[in-house]
Amino acid sequence: MLTKNNKKRKILVGNVKNIFRIIQSIPSKKAEPFKKWLAQVGKERIDEIENPELAQERMKAIYEKKGYPKDWIDKRLRVMAISQNLTDEWNKRGITKAKDFSILTAEISKATFGLTPTEYKEYKNIPKKSKINLRDHMTDLELIFTMLGERVTTEISEKEKPKGLVDNKKVAKRGGNVAGIARKKTEKELKRSVVSKNNNLNKIPKIKKLKN
Repeated sequence: MLTKNNKKRKILVGNVKNIFRIIQSIPSKKAEPFKKWLAQVGKERIDEIENPELAQERMKAIYEKKGYPKDWIDKRLRVMAISQNLTDEWNKRGITKAKDFSILTAEISKATFGLTPTEYKEYKNIPKKSKINLRDHMTDLELIFTMLGERVTTEISEKEKPKGLVDNKKVAKRGGNVAGIARKKTEKELKRSVVSKNNNLNKIPKIKKLKN
């Protein structure tokens, strides 16, 4: 990896999964609290598979700790459910690659808001290469129109049963257009843009740097 002085140095690195595996293999008693935490998290995920409502309650608690209002949280969770229904519908239509899911989602977003998710993140000044979820930074109205575009897309797809990426893109654009028309009418009544530059980056906990 490059240093600040543009010199290359060999560095041992690992992703989150690798780090957890390393922690599990450490024989020291000092690692026990981490191992117990990993076991607890594993148990909770298994419980959630058996009872999905537990996962919803966990998500509510996470957003509440970050300071989001309860009415916003309800909309955010509803967006998740609608998005999952759409993903399931796309699977039925032969869409299986992550890249294709991204293309279709971008099609709906562009038709709804005039921006792809990448452009939207840039508009909201969210770091480009981060894994931050754009929808965690949407206002109530942005979430509502997101739901509308994806739900209408799902309904059209269930009715017409498109095959392949090309046909599904057409359906995605149509679904997004319905939400886009509703957004423009809303903006006309409110005399302001629904698309907001605001983000919630202040709600994301900052990771403390370890002391040497």
